Amino acid sequence: MKSIHIHKIIILGITALFFSMCVPPDEQLDEDAAYEAYLDSLREVRCPRLLSSAAEYYKNKDWQSTINVYRELVDLGCDRDDPEEVYQYYAISYEYLGLFDSSEFVLVKGLQQLPNNVQLRKRLVYAYSKQGKTDLQISELNRLSELMPNDLDIKMDLAELYGEQGFYDDQIDYLEQILDIDPTNEKAQSEIAIIYEKTGKDPLDIYRERFQNNPDNNSYGIDLADRLLNNDEALEAVDVLKKVIRLDKTSKIAYRKLGQAYYNADQLDDASDAYEELFLLNPRDVQIALKICDVNIANQNYAKALRWADKAISIDKNRGESHGKKGNVYYKSFQDCRSASISLDDRIVSTLAHRNFLKADGLGFSRTNNSKSWLEDNEVLFSKAQWFMLDDDVKNRGYVTPKNECYNWVDEKLKKDPKW
Repeated sequence: MKSIHIHKIIILGITALFFSMCVPPDEQLDEDAAYEAYLDSLREVRCPRLLSSAAEYYKNKDWQSTINVYRELVDLGCDRDDPEEVYQYYAISYEYLGLFDSSEFVLVKGLQQLPNNVQLRKRLVYAYSKQGKTDLQISELNRLSELMPNDLDIKMDLAELYGEQGFYDDQIDYLEQILDIDPTNEKAQSEIAIIYEKTGKDPLDIYRERFQNNPDNNSYGIDLADRLLNNDEALEAVDVLKKVIRLDKTSKIAYRKLGQAYYNADQLDDASDAYEELFLLNPRDVQIALKICDVNIANQNYAKALRWADKAISIDKNRGESHGKKGNVYYKSFQDCRSASISLDDRIVSTLAHRNFLKADGLGFSRTNNSKSWLEDNEVLFSKAQWFMLDDDVKNRGYVTPKNECYNWVDEKLKKDPKW
């Protein structure tokens, strides 16, 4: 009898369950919609109050109360309108209490809603760092680097972390990325040099490899040439710059550095040629003309140096430096050619130098004044006394020119001074 009673109860239960499962779907949807409407009305009232309370507690540095309110905010769904603000300040409150594992939990939850949010990911990196979770910190920084490919600070942080772990190849990779964006970044340059020193490699190899792997990238070639020049490897710099110029025959910076490289290698004829090519690209640049003049003075090719000094003057006759440079051509040749007892020719050339120094000084260029003073103090100038001793036919001409073979390039006439 008892078993029959139990059997009936089971049958009734199954029947009730069957009928409950057969509630029309529309009725279930209506119930869900009603409940959601109830939550929306609740949020409409509660969310502004909770957000206001959270802000007030945060302002007063009551971190635990801030956390309690944000927890209620999230449970109620008040994080929908501004999830970044909610999860960021929720996490920061935990940080102030030193609860970085809880901060991590909050941030991971926030990132489920905002996977590309940079601010939340940066805070997560911080939470990982405070917990010593280096692998996760590196992983998160890599995500940030993908989101912000031009952020050098993120790349530098990654480079430092990889270096601390001894992953030097990865460290170099991120330092190279920094230099791709900012070729003059001194910190990245210095870090690479340190790594290469640690691993026994030549720091220049990284720049060689970069240009070798990207031979059409002229900026890499210029960068490599710069470093080679700074490392006194001028001939290798010449080879690199020739490759750059083959790709771009209008590259002014390449020709300028090529001239410098040849000069450093003491190949002065080639240096002059490189600067002359540069001048063809910019024929009104006085400084290039003056540089060519300097190179040929150093090469003791005074005739060519003089032509370029005159070229500079023809571009801008009111530039004192150009007249000073012309004076220096005469001055240097005088110092090279003068005899033990100053000859008449020596005096002619020294006076041509002196007259150009005077013009330069008159135009405000004073850097040749020491040379001018030396000529005056050492009594090497052509004066009234020398003019008086000349033959009458020379005096009648009104000018003198040097005859010595060392000065055979001098065409300029030293005209009689009215005071003689």
